[in-house]
Amino acid sequence: MTAPTSATPLAPYATLLGFTRYVDRTGPTKATFVGGLRKQRASRSGFNPHGQFVKALKADIAFHTGGTHLDHVVDAVKPRWRPLYQALVPGATAWLQSLGEPQSVDLAQTRDALALLGDLPVKINPHFGIRYADGRAEAVRLHFDETPPSDETVLATLHLMARHMDAVLPHAEPVLVDVRRGQTHRMPDRAKPEEIERWLAGEAAAFQSLWTTAA
Repeated sequence: MTAPTSATPLAPYATLLGFTRYVDRTGPTKATFVGGLRKQRASRSGFNPHGQFVKALKADIAFHTGGTHLDHVVDAVKPRWRPLYQALVPGATAWLQSLGEPQSVDLAQTRDALALLGDLPVKINPHFGIRYADGRAEAVRLHFDETPPSDETVLATLHLMARHMDAVLPHAEPVLVDVRRGQTHRMPDRAKPEEIERWLAGEAAAFQSLWTTAA
């Protein structure tokens, strides 16, 4: 009789959101956070409360409606999520207006990519792309949290998106949009990609170690 074999260990994995939230943490909170991600991955649980919001924002860009779909989605969403949407819409509308005339901006299709930081797979998944009338394009990742994105979050998000832009949206610039405040974050001119890459490689190695420890 063959002895039962143990289950295959769950390999380390992170989404762009999970990894950038991880690098923003310090000390023991890193281990707790990675343990939570591992449990979520194992149970295949998780719910995205922002799905209808993103769909409405994309519709406003695609149909050049300047915020009409965002206004409507506040009433259409389930009551439990209405306060969240009410907090997000003003900043998102301000961001839309900052893009210029609605007719001068179109929605662009982005594709997900899989980054490898050492041996750690990180899913690079922008929310959507935009293309301007002059030909410029941006791959957009949205930040929904109550607190603004930290410098670490901005650098990690934009660097990883830029690193795989050929697959995500060729020739586009990565941007991180702070939805609640309607602010667009771009890679600072002073940023040094080689240093960011070394920093993220170290963070990824620690992430893998913590993931294994949490098993």
